[in-house]
Amino acid sequence: METVIRMDKVIKRYGAKTAVNGISLQIGKGEIFGIVGPNGAGKTTLIEMAEGLRKADSGSIRVLGMDIADHAAAIKERIGVLFQATAIPPKAKVGELLRLFSSFYTRNADLPAVKRAFGLDGKEHALYKSLSGGWKQRVALALALINDPEIVFLDEPSMGLDPSARREMWSMIQSMSSEGRTVVVTTHYMEEAEALCDRVAIIANGTVMAVDTPERLKQQVNAPRKLRFRHEGQLGKEELEKLDGVLGVEAGPGITVLETADMDQTLQQLFRLADEQGWIVKGLQIEQASMDDVFNEMTRLEGRLA
Repeated sequence: METVIRMDKVIKRYGAKTAVNGISLQIGKGEIFGIVGPNGAGKTTLIEMAEGLRKADSGSIRVLGMDIADHAAAIKERIGVLFQATAIPPKAKVGELLRLFSSFYTRNADLPAVKRAFGLDGKEHALYKSLSGGWKQRVALALALINDPEIVFLDEPSMGLDPSARREMWSMIQSMSSEGRTVVVTTHYMEEAEALCDRVAIIANGTVMAVDTPERLKQQVNAPRKLRFRHEGQLGKEELEKLDGVLGVEAGPGITVLETADMDQTLQQLFRLADEQGWIVKGLQIEQASMDDVFNEMTRLEGRLA
């Protein structure tokens, strides 16, 4: 895969605080790449340096084959940035915003196509401040794509949106990737990272804790998993609690959930116990670790090492 963003040992300090501490990353063409971490982890600072909005104190950043320190103006022509609502003039009309942002670039924008893509036909005369949160984000995304960019940076794209508007936003982001654009997303919603991203970098205290696909990250994490099953026959909660690896038991009418740190051992002993006591296991489901589990484990480890 062609690398379109390469960061090498990037450091950024604000006084005595090191916001980004020697981060190295490579992001491939067409990827949806997620950067996740707690508030103050360095996510926004990192992408602002890649956008050319802030200068690194040391290290290098290359975007589309060019060093951002030397070619920021040329790079800005080829990238798009999702502006937060506070950065957009509230009393401007949607059509005025589209024309204004289009004027910032040398490349002529296909405004009718942009309006169609984001469902903004008929909204040209609406004041930005009068729009709902979901529509404001549609406008902000349209502005980010006004120059037909090769890379789009989205800083917390679904913050403040209700679940329905959030899923609409995800669909629009996936459409960007399907058109061949590279999308870099920062988020603190682990569900969002799992649903959207091809790869995820977990950042804490200005350093990268892990980079991989959501699925591989979930496989790596040492987090408890859940075993859910239906059963016929009398089950003893105390006997289940004694199975190797079991950390907790939730027993309901005909349904039991075991939380385990050792799925293989728990499964073997569960079936042995069922055979010995003559009850039948049905509808067995194994719930894998979630991205929330990954995030919590990685940041817990960082706190322990700090």
